[in-house]
Amino acid sequence: MKLLVIFLYFIYLFQHVRSNEIISDGFIKTEGVHFMLNESPFYANGFNAYWLMQIGSDPSQRDKVSSTLQNAATHGLTVGRTWAFSDAGSSPLQYSPGYYNENMFQGLDFAIYEAGKNRIKLILSLVNNYNDFGGKKQYVDWANGQGRSLSSEDDFFTNSVVKDYFKNHIKTVLTRTNSISGVAYKDDPTIMAWELMNEPRCNSDQSGNTMQAWISEMASYIKSIDSNHLVEAGLEGFYGYSDAQKLQFNPNFQVGTDFITNNQISQIDFATVHSYPEQWLTGQDDEAQLNFLTNWLSVHIQDAQSILNKPIIFAEFGKTSKGPGYTPEKRDTLFNTVYSSIYGSASGGGAAAGGMFWQLMAEGMDSYRDGYEIIFSECPSVTDIIVQQSNRLNKIRKMYARLKNIEKWNRARERYNHRN
Repeated sequence: MKLLVIFLYFIYLFQHVRSNEIISDGFIKTEGVHFMLNESPFYANGFNAYWLMQIGSDPSQRDKVSSTLQNAATHGLTVGRTWAFSDAGSSPLQYSPGYYNENMFQGLDFAIYEAGKNRIKLILSLVNNYNDFGGKKQYVDWANGQGRSLSSEDDFFTNSVVKDYFKNHIKTVLTRTNSISGVAYKDDPTIMAWELMNEPRCNSDQSGNTMQAWISEMASYIKSIDSNHLVEAGLEGFYGYSDAQKLQFNPNFQVGTDFITNNQISQIDFATVHSYPEQWLTGQDDEAQLNFLTNWLSVHIQDAQSILNKPIIFAEFGKTSKGPGYTPEKRDTLFNTVYSSIYGSASGGGAAAGGMFWQLMAEGMDSYRDGYEIIFSECPSVTDIIVQQSNRLNKIRKMYARLKNIEKWNRARERYNHRN
């Protein structure tokens, strides 16, 4: 009888592990340097597809959203990053402060709904640093249109009127009820995290103090509305003056951010890094750029592990086919370099939790091509590399899930033996 009880409990645990491998509808949490989903580590092998809302707003084009997310899932990808903003311009989500285009919002509803169907988590970015899709400049322009006299785009980070505009956008997005699923965004586990800004920069304050205050204020505001989701800042990873020795790892410029102090803010749940050595080190050869990338990856993983004690995602990386001397083999080398660093850390229980290439697209989207696009049917070699990384990270997740359940099994057996 004793053996039967233990055997039945083992079967239950095995089934529980199997269900954890299939069911992914919980909220992503963090425990130290790991993301956790259903009590097991979660790895974010993923992609960027900033266009999901825009394409999703056109019913005649929605099949591209569906096919992209289906293809992503088929290739083992678990997280997508996309825009939850479009400020003024030709296809706005927010056409003036507090006024929204319902058709565009329904495009975002559709993207989130389709991601959920395909068990893909989404990171939703809330505003752009750049003028594309409006960005911080549009917010400042709106304030000036209401009688303010702001002279710099960086007033976005300090002016009370502009900050209120942005807080209103945060609240509107977080409390939005999906027109398809009927679930409020803040209650939807399909969403993994909110990103404050795509690549925030404040060149007018190189000390990083302005950015530090803004990140702290906006992350706290999100948490006051939504206790379910993670928050990240959207940083590229540039080091600041909090540790002068780290400045050597930057390219030869700074942008008013500080990878260490910005990510030490308690309401920031995980760190992000972007990696574009060919853009940052123009004029240097492929070997120099790869050496920079290798060091860039290594030092950030080490800092996330030993200083921040938070997971880290390499949230943008890629190689453009429009660059000088481009070959698919060079792109493959870059992907392998990023993925190998992530896997090396993850396989040892480290802080690297995934990478997200820029950008995944469907066929028939020629106007969105920027040289970085990955269309699986057109890119067989890098597609194989992406799938291999998905498989490697999934094996790590399964290993940790089974180890955790073996621990449960041993504890249950000890309790049973103690009672008997």
